[in-house]
Amino acid sequence: MPFVLLTDSSADLSAELARDLDIQVLPLSFTIHNKNYYNYPDNRDMNPHEFYIRLRHGEVATTSAMNVAQYTEVMEPFLQQGLDVLILAFSSGLSSTYQSSRLAAEELMEKYPQRKIFTVDTLCASMGQGLLVYLAARKRQGGASIEEVRDWTETRKLSICHQFTVDDLHFLKRGGRISGATALMGTMLNIKPVLHVDDTGRLVNIGKARGRQAALKALMDKMEQTAIDPHSQTVFISHGDCPEDAQTLAQMVRERFGVREIVINYIGPVIGAHSGPGTLALFYIGTER
Repeated sequence: MPFVLLTDSSADLSAELARDLDIQVLPLSFTIHNKNYYNYPDNRDMNPHEFYIRLRHGEVATTSAMNVAQYTEVMEPFLQQGLDVLILAFSSGLSSTYQSSRLAAEELMEKYPQRKIFTVDTLCASMGQGLLVYLAARKRQGGASIEEVRDWTETRKLSICHQFTVDDLHFLKRGGRISGATALMGTMLNIKPVLHVDDTGRLVNIGKARGRQAALKALMDKMEQTAIDPHSQTVFISHGDCPEDAQTLAQMVRERFGVREIVINYIGPVIGAHSGPGTLALFYIGTER
């Protein structure tokens, strides 16, 4: 039976990739100057480059999770068509979006008891979530059932490694992840934190580097320690309006690990509001996060 693969825009998948793999993407929302926008994969409400320019100019963006009604509105037409739905949701460690998807699924299963509706807490963010969704879509293309794809994602989600570095400590300070004094001192000393998403789906600091190049090397070193057969993987890279750095990191990955397929995209406004311009992230399959 065909089924719908549904995720949200925190996965930072491009419109082209979502279309090619037949992935339905729910746009999460963000607000700047009391005006609400939606983070569509095709960037119809706001181009990500413009978004980061506004952040650099001191504007503040806030975000909100997907609610139950929004999930219900999107899923119900598919159920009415006789299609089952598998939801791969943004990490519960960073958002209540997964909880909304679960509540919506429970309500709709009562109304459509003949349909299958499954929701998975990916414990992933940005293109780490995107990588898991991409791999799930490949499984579906290979003929896997909705239960098989659900079980595979549950089994493999903690193998999706997320390695981040940020360029502007102001955004981590605003989010309460570092103190004002740490942000000030780090900025003065050109310290770049290295972070990852842990097994509970939360963003945590795991190290620091002096300068941008050292931070990129730290991402590479972590990948070397944990990646499983990196040369045979599709690696994802996302960036906060620093495409040249993303290309530099991609070249480093190619040279060091022999990776042939790398997918690069912007960190969308939903994640970027909290990580800031200049954030760079690397995603791959590893032995542990």
